[in-house]
Amino acid sequence: MASSGLQLLGFLLSLVGLAATVAATFMVEWKKQSQGKAHRIYEGLWMSCSGNERTTCEFHESLLKLPTEVQAARAVMLLSIFLSALALMVSTVGMKCTRFMDGKSESKSTTAMIGGIMFIISGLLTLIITSIYVKMIVKNFNESHRLQSFEFGKAVFVSWAGGLLTVAGGAFLSCRRCSRSSSSESISSNHLISTSHPKSDYV
Repeated sequence: MASSGLQLLGFLLSLVGLAATVAATFMVEWKKQSQGKAHRIYEGLWMSCSGNERTTCEFHESLLKLPTEVQAARAVMLLSIFLSALALMVSTVGMKCTRFMDGKSESKSTTAMIGGIMFIISGLLTLIITSIYVKMIVKNFNESHRLQSFEFGKAVFVSWAGGLLTVAGGAFLSCRRCSRSSSSESISSNHLISTSHPKSDYV
């Protein structure tokens, strides 16, 4: 029962992490710049926005003109989302609370563990590429004039949170020791029951 609860908790954490990763990928505020007291400029992976109280947004037209960190962030974030979606299907099959692969407890726990490992890899990809993106922003901030440089925005924190939740959820799902403990207890109890019957026959 405890193992099933841990799997369900890991699945929910991974699901929330995937939602946060998707939201961060398409958020516009990956980095921001303030010009004066009211004018703001926001840049995301797919579009940039600028304005005072009302902002106007434009999609990035050319992929080749984008900075390297933006191109890398696009590719890795999409790869992370795809891997999490695949892990979602795999872990659903392997969870104890589902009716897939009934009667094959060992294969079922292995499938859940594989899904958890895929979630961990996906979360690590999100954390790594977000950290690289932030590192480039900080580097440009220190090298250029601070009034004309960008700072990292809210999407960075959402992406970090999504990566951490995905890794935590994957760790719970891939907890093979928990699933084995319950199965070993059932096997030992069955063994005790089976050995107790022959003694009763002799009495």
